[in-house]
Amino acid sequence: MDRVRTLLGTKYPIMQGGMAWVATAALAAAVSDAGGLGIVGAGHAPGEWVRQEIRKIRALTDKPFGVNVMLMSPAAKDVVQVVVEERVPVVTTGAGSPGPYMEAFKAAGCKVIPVVASVALARRLERMGADAIVAEGNEAGGHIGEISTMALVPQIVDAVTVPVIAAGGIADGRGIAAALMLGAEGVQLGTRFICTTECEAHANYKEAIVAAGDRDAIICGASIGHPVRALKNQLTREIAVLERQGADEEELHKLGAGRLRLAFEQGDVHKGSLMAGQSAGLIKSILSTQELMLSLVEQTERLLGRGIWKN
Repeated sequence: MDRVRTLLGTKYPIMQGGMAWVATAALAAAVSDAGGLGIVGAGHAPGEWVRQEIRKIRALTDKPFGVNVMLMSPAAKDVVQVVVEERVPVVTTGAGSPGPYMEAFKAAGCKVIPVVASVALARRLERMGADAIVAEGNEAGGHIGEISTMALVPQIVDAVTVPVIAAGGIADGRGIAAALMLGAEGVQLGTRFICTTECEAHANYKEAIVAAGDRDAIICGASIGHPVRALKNQLTREIAVLERQGADEEELHKLGAGRLRLAFEQGDVHKGSLMAGQSAGLIKSILSTQELMLSLVEQTERLLGRGIWKN
């Protein structure tokens, strides 16, 4: 745990997921101020938008923060260039390997923490110079892998020497304590941070998560090899119909284009993509990030029977 806190420069080894659209400078700054590591999610946004968010967060907080680079985005190279030029303290990556950019990140002083869903990728990225690994189980929201957090985390812990940060299905101190028992030295939460007052997601999006039950966060897109977890609604039903009919990747992408933004900005809970993890069923309130962080830490320490993050 101290390795992660030292690496991130944070009070607690708790990271906020780099969720596209949702993880803006406002949310990231609030998480960093509360003692965790806030992360701006680049998603498919252009590099200059990311630069603006980086400068916003620096105006809001003097604490460390990060940027998540979605490597499959057409704008990935531009985003990487902006991250390097702005000398972002921490970079998390997803949907690909950061190998081609590792030298540039390191030269800019960035700590590189890839999000992975398999042991093989974790090993390869450690050899490439990753400073830590986020082991994300398929309970997570958005784009996911095949292995659950409970099974994935200890296998990656055993496979690498760098710190492992657990993600997927974690929403409270019970999940954090469990992750630490599996050998993780930190955690990353995504869905839980959507339901905070500082998150700029539409109120309808947040309320849909609070109202969700244990079976409401389902997987779409598995038929084309790009599984995504979101709350079931009219959109997911339409996607399911197309998948049963054998729709190809182009058809499904056309249907899904712009739907996350529709949910985030306009609060359309029927036709928008309500990306969320299975932890949605655990979330029953909307808190400030400060209230949430204190709750997470207090519950974790109570369960483990000791104050582990006091200094």
